[in-house]
Amino acid sequence: MLTRLKVSGFKNLVDVDAHFGPFTCVAGANAVGKSNLFDAIHFLSALTDRPFIDAALSVRDKGGRATDIRSLFHRVGNDYDDQMSFEAEMIIPKEGWDDLGQKATATITFLRYSVTIAHRINNHALKSLGSIEILKEELIRITQGEAFRKLLFRPSVKWRKSAIRGRRIPPFISTEGEGENRVIKLHQDGKGGRTLRRPAKNLPRTVLSVTNAAESPTALLARREMQSWRLLQLEPSSLRKPDEFTAPGRLGMDGSHLAATLYQLARRGKHQDPNLATGDKTESQVYGQVASRLSELIDDVYEVGIDRDEKRELLTLHVTDRSRTSHPARALSDGTLRFLALAVLELDPEAEGLLCLEEPENGIHPERIPAMLKLLEDIATDVDMPIGPDNPLRQVIANTHSPAVVSQVADDSLLFADLREVVRGNRRFKRVSFSCLPGTWRTNVPGEENTISRGKLLSYLNPVALEDRDIELIPYAGPHRRAKRLPPKRRRVVDREDFKQLLIPFKGESSE
Repeated sequence: MLTRLKVSGFKNLVDVDAHFGPFTCVAGANAVGKSNLFDAIHFLSALTDRPFIDAALSVRDKGGRATDIRSLFHRVGNDYDDQMSFEAEMIIPKEGWDDLGQKATATITFLRYSVTIAHRINNHALKSLGSIEILKEELIRITQGEAFRKLLFRPSVKWRKSAIRGRRIPPFISTEGEGENRVIKLHQDGKGGRTLRRPAKNLPRTVLSVTNAAESPTALLARREMQSWRLLQLEPSSLRKPDEFTAPGRLGMDGSHLAATLYQLARRGKHQDPNLATGDKTESQVYGQVASRLSELIDDVYEVGIDRDEKRELLTLHVTDRSRTSHPARALSDGTLRFLALAVLELDPEAEGLLCLEEPENGIHPERIPAMLKLLEDIATDVDMPIGPDNPLRQVIANTHSPAVVSQVADDSLLFADLREVVRGNRRFKRVSFSCLPGTWRTNVPGEENTISRGKLLSYLNPVALEDRDIELIPYAGPHRRAKRLPPKRRRVVDREDFKQLLIPFKGESSE
């Protein structure tokens, strides 16, 4: 679970410091940097699993996949920053396994990971790519005493005790020296373990990315947590596909294997319970829970299930309406399929980690947006209950530019992204800033007073101008502007007197 992220030098993220709870909704206009926040999380996750170059190329650019590493670094005009830094505070699972199947148990579960990397051009690297050099890497513990001050969303004592465990111990990864003598050290858990030293200059990847259970189980579990940070891009074409019997029973980042995931989830009780009747009941309960959740989006739902085609060895998801007409996945709407995928994910106790989701309102009728938001909140861990199989350590960050979502989301779950001008040295540029609503737990950040202004929020919730402007200023190549009178516009719905009163007034202000 990512509780805090500090980023600087990545795209337009400069001196960003954002705190997260179990569910966070990031709102803002197009092209302000909401997606860049997701890209930073993805890049940080990729650094724990891939070499530097591969991790950089996995991050999307404006045209799709990045082809130039420099495009990830902050740029003003043609000048690029030469380094970027990340710092993530996170809660990790207590137990897990490494790539060889060895079990790992963390000595402490609240950690801070930081890494600073630089872009280098040299004769041995591809001209268009260059190389990446690691300048600093650290993994240190956050004590239970510090946890109370750092968990600003104030979880219950039961949740905090179940999620944060361990004792005070030395760092797990540290950096010493400068330049050619810079060394990244991996410390084994405990005071008696030996330290592995790695020269930083020629490292092709982070030290965290090669940890295992034998050398440093806590670092391995930090790596596993960061690997679980996923960007969900639910594609209707993937959601509609049937699955083979041998398909993995885990939902892909594009929504693939939806049918197999639901089928395995429903059958899990049967495989674990020797009593066949009880197993069948568990199976029907899973399908019933998904159908009940889907009925919050669409009214005409009787049943959700999986058709098992023995001849072609295919699993197909279907939804049956109240007239007992069955509709296969290929016939369902895009919004229905995305909602179904999230409903299945919510029931899967093995789906842990951070889920990033862009514009969850796509394909959802405005009246049903509260149902989507409730589902996203239910996917995230419940901080009033202890962590366990029925309450996995799971987190959701969504972004949106929909006023309908902003008006319905819980006020303490909202972050507002906008561009702010900064002057640094002799350079003037705009960077993304993340603000919160006054009076929420996010305002308790020490030394920070970054709240949304009343006027900005009001204009966001009421994006349509009330007056009918028929004068437009058109610039031309000269020191002045000339005015052109346009033909009268048609009366819009929002211009009707009987609808103006329905626009949302800010608290304490009239709608006039």
